[in-house]
Amino acid sequence: MTPSIDIVKKLANLLNSTVGYLLGETEEDNILKEPEILNRFKEIDNLDPNDKERIFFTLDALIHEINNKKRYANS
Repeated sequence: MTPSIDIVKKLANLLNSTVGYLLGETEEDNILKEPEILNRFKEIDNLDPNDKERIFFTLDALIHEINNKKRYANS
């Protein structure tokens, strides 16, 4: 028997997990669980490709900078 997507969503919520994790699509049990992150991804998805590319470029730069700061702080 295959549960409906609504049942899988409810089960994921009860288990404090995600549908992707329950389906074996990710090893992370709570990736993208935060509503603020999901809302931002939805907003980005509605942008035109050029704007998306600029946002991804900026995010990549910020993530790189933060990771570098962590590495130097731990040295």
